[in-house]
Amino acid sequence: MAKLYFSYAAMNAGKSTLLLQAAYNYRERGMRPLLYTSSLYVENGIGLISSRIGISEPAQLYSTEDDLFHSIHEELEVGKVDCVFVDEAQFLTPEQVWQLARVSDRLKIPVMCFGLRTDFQGKLFPGSQQLLAIADVLREIRTICECGAKATMVVRQSAEGRVLTDGEQVSIEKSVYISLCRKHWEEAVGRWPVKGP
Repeated sequence: MAKLYFSYAAMNAGKSTLLLQAAYNYRERGMRPLLYTSSLYVENGIGLISSRIGISEPAQLYSTEDDLFHSIHEELEVGKVDCVFVDEAQFLTPEQVWQLARVSDRLKIPVMCFGLRTDFQGKLFPGSQQLLAIADVLREIRTICECGAKATMVVRQSAEGRVLTDGEQVSIEKSVYISLCRKHWEEAVGRWPVKGP
């Protein structure tokens, strides 16, 4: 039975690496996966899913106006689709999450979404919120804080290294983010007045 999956983590946990590895496994077995990423990640006019370890692959772009059910349904006219992979799933709209649920429910194609759970202010992204609510399978991908504990939060830094607490929810420059555990995130953003216990 096809399902809607959501694999989530803080920054630098290897989400894109896992997606690219899974897509490779499908292709290696003669199957056809479809790869999608947010239009925020267009490079030289094409979508690209890239990993910090140096692997990347072209992907179809989606923006907030796109109907992903319709797009995937059209791909079925080209040939069988064995799995759909969506990177940067936090940028999906709630309606697009429902469209992907319909892909698994009605087209019987597994859909694997990978993305962040929360933003730098500790708030859920709309796409992640909807995925957490309706996905069939939730999987946390773990990364670690500077202290060695599980990192579940991210801070955004200025070019000078100052922690930012205000600003737009979306900034695609990945180098300005640092993953932290909740305790150290709270200290970094000033929600706890002193460092330590």
